[in-house]
Amino acid sequence: MFLLAEMKDVIQIMPYNFGHDFKSSLEFGLNKKFANKVVHNVGLCIVLFDITHIGDSYILPGNGASHTPVTFRFIVFRPFIDEVLVAKVKSCTREGVQVSLGFFDDIFIPYEYLQQKSKFVDAEQLWVWQYETEEGSHDLYMDINEEIRIRVIDEEFLDLTPEGPAPPTIEGETKSLETKKLPYTITASISESGLGLLSWWT
Repeated sequence: MFLLAEMKDVIQIMPYNFGHDFKSSLEFGLNKKFANKVVHNVGLCIVLFDITHIGDSYILPGNGASHTPVTFRFIVFRPFIDEVLVAKVKSCTREGVQVSLGFFDDIFIPYEYLQQKSKFVDAEQLWVWQYETEEGSHDLYMDINEEIRIRVIDEEFLDLTPEGPAPPTIEGETKSLETKKLPYTITASISESGLGLLSWWT
């Protein structure tokens, strides 16, 4: 689920921080820039692990800040395909189930990857697995905040880097479009024995 990713960047240190420890200032700048942010094709950055190389600092004309190239390693969340995770049910729609790990919410289980004979109950806004036994059918609800065991089957990165000035739009329209775009999403499945709510298998 977590891995070390090596990256390179140039960190700016403002003049009012020159009196502080240099390496601590670089570490602070790296955490401020990357922690809790998605790096394209890398994953969700959690926290700085270490700095492996510090280059020569330079000051640009007209800017009193120092700029230092650094090579560093970050602890990154990026589960591998087929990895099994335990999360919590966040919400249900007809399209499927959204689950959360607490620090990462963009995990979705499409309805076709739910257990067979699952149905969506509009009144409850929940998915129900109709589990068949020799004694008959049992409705097993996927309640909100219940722990769920999932298997990662796919991931998608979306580059949200602006390509230029945004076109003029009606007030509020741009915001609604932006909320639909996520930089990193995971698709999961529970369509196998042992997957699904932990309470189903106790």
